[in-house]
Amino acid sequence: METILINEFESGKRVVGYYIIKSINLKTSSNNKKYLDMNLMDKSGEINAKIWGSDEDSEKIYTAGSVLKIEGDVTLWNNVLQLKIIRHRLVNESDQIELSEFVPSAPLKPEYMYDEIFAHVNTIKDLEIKKIVEAIFIEYKEKLMYYPAAKSNHHSIHAGLMYHILRMLKTGEKLADVYPVNRDLLYAGIILHDIEKINEMNADEMGIVEDYTRDGQLLGHIIQGIIKIELVAKDLNIDEEKYKLLQHMILSHHYEPEFGSPKRPMIPEAELLHYIDMIDARMFDMDKVMSGMAVGEFSQPVFILDKRRLYKSQLHE
Repeated sequence: METILINEFESGKRVVGYYIIKSINLKTSSNNKKYLDMNLMDKSGEINAKIWGSDEDSEKIYTAGSVLKIEGDVTLWNNVLQLKIIRHRLVNESDQIELSEFVPSAPLKPEYMYDEIFAHVNTIKDLEIKKIVEAIFIEYKEKLMYYPAAKSNHHSIHAGLMYHILRMLKTGEKLADVYPVNRDLLYAGIILHDIEKINEMNADEMGIVEDYTRDGQLLGHIIQGIIKIELVAKDLNIDEEKYKLLQHMILSHHYEPEFGSPKRPMIPEAELLHYIDMIDARMFDMDKVMSGMAVGEFSQPVFILDKRRLYKSQLHE
């Protein structure tokens, strides 16, 4: 049987293929049976899967980032596809698999995206703002080449953080042609708004997030970003007004206290940053859902999109 991609799974079908463990936990059911609960992924998507009759030793054998060859039955639970694993084993050299085939990745090469973003850094005319952005962006270059923008949801893909930044910069370019904003502040805010996700999450070189770091859980990337800007700005002896404005953009870009922003935007550039961020996140999530749909089909309710059902018309082919 040929490997079946996750986005091709259908309820009631038996599938065979190679899949990466994105996350894994040993759990106990209501009738006191232990099982491995895992999220599997390939380049087409993710699915929750379960191995029944597992124990502590199984959890030690299989870890996040492991690649398994699996045979299982696709089922439907609460209108969501799930995989009941029948047989499984770790891959070996004889399988001759290419990991890049199993990891969802940004459609652009990391090196290209880094250069494109850096080209925007070089357009910043205010030398003090440019120094802050340049220092942080260069410091994080190695991890930017593979870091996702989230553990799950939008841009949770290999090099997803840079892909998110680059698309936001392109949107920001167009909006700055319409609205009278300071481009230096806007570009700097876009580049730095999520940069501390690099220290908020632990991700491997495949872009798979194992968990949040201690500081990520205690502080979060917004507070971490504010601290980073202040440390770099003071080290470079940057004018206080300028780096405070950048800190405000980071602080307010989630807009609402319940989403992590204790202050709403107080400058036009921060207001634009919030909506540019939302546009890119929503469009990524919509595209991800609709890419696996047939024309004329409605999706299942999408949790991250407020449980909306999306529709794919012939105009979306």
